[in-house]
Amino acid sequence: MVNYPSIKERAELSLKEKWRLIIFEADTQEGRRFDILLLWAIVISVLTLMIDSVPTIHAKYAIQLKYIEYFFTAVFTLEYLARLLITENTKSYAFSFWGIIDLVSTIPTYLTFFFPASPLFRIVRTVRLLRIFKVLRLTRFMGEAQGMGVAIKRSGAKITVFFGVVLVIVVVMGTIMYVIEPPEAGFTSIPRSIYWAIVTLTTVGYGDIAPVTGLGQFLSAALMILGYAVIAVPTGIVSVEMAQTNGLLVCSSCSYPEKDISSNYCKKCGTALKK
Repeated sequence: MVNYPSIKERAELSLKEKWRLIIFEADTQEGRRFDILLLWAIVISVLTLMIDSVPTIHAKYAIQLKYIEYFFTAVFTLEYLARLLITENTKSYAFSFWGIIDLVSTIPTYLTFFFPASPLFRIVRTVRLLRIFKVLRLTRFMGEAQGMGVAIKRSGAKITVFFGVVLVIVVVMGTIMYVIEPPEAGFTSIPRSIYWAIVTLTTVGYGDIAPVTGLGQFLSAALMILGYAVIAVPTGIVSVEMAQTNGLLVCSSCSYPEKDISSNYCKKCGTALKK
């Protein structure tokens, strides 16, 4: 079990250590507040980018949206620099996945100062949407996130087998429809017929290809009904695993589920378990 400093012990910590607890540890009250504020900043900045892409809104509020963009860019830049300064291993963080996301998602705004009229700016600026990936890191203060990850990992083999069966079904059905349906109906090749089978099985139903023979319509109706099972089965598999995962200790490093709730360390990697 990880022991965090008490209030008295925190008062004796250096400023750098205090900020490390706030920025990198979501299990503390200050760290949780920091993550929530950062989450709202990410969401608002991404929404600003989306709104700015609407031509009518951009034409009317371009200046205001630009200043909002500059504000959040400054916030994320300060956050990135703070993480570099207070982390125990600056190089490790800078070249980590999250460190690269933090850097790359901030750069596009600064590029506008050097290439204001660049036609590539519309593409580069969308890199800022990578900030939304930081939301995944912020879910560390929700214990359910780790339990969900373990459930998906444990049900991976069953889901793989299930989708293997689904793949066989769409290939067989696509081939059959290619044989019994005329090319005029849209079934001009086996790959295109398989495309129709996938669209039908997933109950999407674009309507660009439709059977015209009685047998073809009967098979398509059966495939549509089967589509409900395709939606329900993976959900049921994961739900069962999540129910079985409740009450387990989950290692924050390797996601190994520990059934013995009295254990203090992960049996797989040795990391201290958070209870």
